[in-house]
Amino acid sequence: MIAKFFQKDDTRTALLMAAPALFGLLLFVAVPFLLAVIISFTNLRLGSPLPLQFLGLEQYRRVLLDPNFQQALINNGLFALVMVPLQTALALAMAVLINRPLPGMTIFRTIFFMPVVFPMALVAVIWTIIYAPSANGMMNAILESITLGLWEPKDFLNDPQLALPAIILLSLWQGAGFQMVIILAGLQSISGSLYEAAAIDGSNKWNQFRYITLPQLRNTLIFVMLLTSILSFRLFDQVQIMTQGGPNGVTTTVMYEAVKASFEQQKMAKGAAMTVIFFAIVLAITSLQKVLIPEDSAID
Repeated sequence: MIAKFFQKDDTRTALLMAAPALFGLLLFVAVPFLLAVIISFTNLRLGSPLPLQFLGLEQYRRVLLDPNFQQALINNGLFALVMVPLQTALALAMAVLINRPLPGMTIFRTIFFMPVVFPMALVAVIWTIIYAPSANGMMNAILESITLGLWEPKDFLNDPQLALPAIILLSLWQGAGFQMVIILAGLQSISGSLYEAAAIDGSNKWNQFRYITLPQLRNTLIFVMLLTSILSFRLFDQVQIMTQGGPNGVTTTVMYEAVKASFEQQKMAKGAAMTVIFFAIVLAITSLQKVLIPEDSAID
């Protein structure tokens, strides 16, 4: 009886402490999303003299047949296809590198994580300067030095073949530190006795990494890849500041198209339909977690 009383008391306390966060999620996530779903079934357009009408799934049909939205989905897919493995591998390498009891590692951890702290708007402006098209632009100058003068200056952000890779490089540099911290936490949770036993058996560093580190980091790496995939579909700031979706739509994204439809074209219903589709994509990606991480293999 006493145990049940304290258990109920703990439940009430937990709900009370979680209430502000739950209220915030309800007010700023659930309610706006519900309104977006409702608006997506109408023809709402700001400043339009036409009366508000219920169109059902017509907005979704128009959005899915829109060439710009289709290109945005392709661009997001390409961005995620490149970013997920590269950023995960880079973050893993950085985490392994700084997970060593050597002097000065705190400084390296700070340096690796520092790009995450900077606002993306500031980072995008700085990298726009780095990608300056003239021969004196930093990126062009570095590549010219590396190739011993064979590199010809490129206008990275206005070249259809280089614009998206340029944004990928920026995003890779800026975001790897965040994934590094997550993987570093996973590394530090691995028992040192496993490595000691492997060393006694004569296992080298590569075999220890392959047969101990990677299996122990399985759930952590899957979580990082899922998180990176979700963030890849949220790509917006870099595009808005650096390319505005150009050239010829090669860098446009789902979020950029949704914002442009809602606030530039004032087609609120179209923008709402895009955000609902975006939510469905993100939900599908996060649902993979249950498939890739069974409950019986979760870390205690």
